[in-house]
Amino acid sequence: MQVKFGTDGWRAIIAKEYTYDNLKLAALASARYFLSHPNKAKGVCIGYDTRFMSKEFAEYTAEVFSSQGLKVFLSGSFASTPAVSYYTREKQLAGGIVITASHNPAIYNGFKVKASYGGPAHPEVISEIERNLTLIDPETEIKADRKLIELVDMKGLYLSYLKQSIDLARIRESRIKIAHNAMYGAGQDLITSIFDESMVNCYHCSINPSFGGINPEPIPQYIEEFIEFFKEVETDIAIINDGDADRIGMLDENGAFVDSHKLFAIILKDLVEEKHQRGEVAKTFALTDVIDKICRKHQLIMHELPVGFKHVSKLMTTNDILIGGEESGGIGITAFLPERDGVYTGLLILEMMARREKTLSQLVQELYDEYGFFCYNRVDLHVSEAKKQAIMDRAAKGDLETVGGYKVLKFSNLDGYKYHFEGGWMLIRASGTEPILRLYCEADSQEKVDKVLAFAAKLA
Repeated sequence: MQVKFGTDGWRAIIAKEYTYDNLKLAALASARYFLSHPNKAKGVCIGYDTRFMSKEFAEYTAEVFSSQGLKVFLSGSFASTPAVSYYTREKQLAGGIVITASHNPAIYNGFKVKASYGGPAHPEVISEIERNLTLIDPETEIKADRKLIELVDMKGLYLSYLKQSIDLARIRESRIKIAHNAMYGAGQDLITSIFDESMVNCYHCSINPSFGGINPEPIPQYIEEFIEFFKEVETDIAIINDGDADRIGMLDENGAFVDSHKLFAIILKDLVEEKHQRGEVAKTFALTDVIDKICRKHQLIMHELPVGFKHVSKLMTTNDILIGGEESGGIGITAFLPERDGVYTGLLILEMMARREKTLSQLVQELYDEYGFFCYNRVDLHVSEAKKQAIMDRAAKGDLETVGGYKVLKFSNLDGYKYHFEGGWMLIRASGTEPILRLYCEADSQEKVDKVLAFAAKLA
């Protein structure tokens, strides 16, 4: 079976494993699940990103669903993953599908499953769809029922919701100048639909299925040229979204990159200290320890979860979660949607800047002043499956006494293998969607991060 679901749906290389034949299997297996859902009569929706053939793959998925008697609402244009999730929830559908490979390289495409509550399907739902795969006859003939397929404006519905949820008037009054790097992805016309041209400078807001030769992921190694552009146009802040706009990175007014660790912490502080909201907090294994400190200070229950927003989203639907997130740029506010949303997160930061009359660098400095300086980096190693397994087996022993010259104080293995040392931690884990080994480090100095990651790379 060539269809395998990872941390966030099924992803594969186009024309190798991601073929119409395999897409048919994924769609039929999903249709079988949706047909067992209490909301099956209301149907399902399908959205897609700006990748090569995403629209065609979405149309084919709609045909497969309709052939099984499911009513299908198909996006009339490319749409961000949060827009599809919101449509799924608002229309009380049995579920939704997004044809996207998110931040993966251009040669990939994918198949994300969204649940009726408007977020990633719970792990047990994905397991059920995977079991369904074993029951599907690959020779099943697809006879589309065109009467069951309806084109809809998912983007418009989502934009209306954004406009109700953010104090856009305050942001407009502040005249904050924004640069938006959509990384050629599905979020490219959202910011400009909200603010007039005098407030927004767009970058890579066009269709380019090769993504200009980079991965559409909002992390430092893919935005070097954008930082130069940002400094030239003299703006106050940058919002950077990934290929399906559910992740975010930002630049402060000086062009310094602000990662999701800091954004998550800044938003959590604001929700609790300025907006006086309460609730539990969910974070994945690779997210900053500063979240633990904020939760301890404010006596908030904190849940540490395996990597993958589906684990966060599940808790958002079962517990009183205020905010949840992961290290890779995904942050979700339950009151908005049990889904990560890079555009909403960016707007929330803009609103905070306008309300508090502070720059992003000042908000970050507040964090450092209270909890101490911290920095983070991640290195991705492309290795063979055999070597990846050998490295993971070595790391699993948990017997390293030092990492990068720093004494190991604690070992944990919730998802991958984390070595804690004075002032930070190192994590080694395998990607769930790519043939990659990920090395992570957070520490209280850049020197420590560099030393530990160099050590981890050498170990690998």
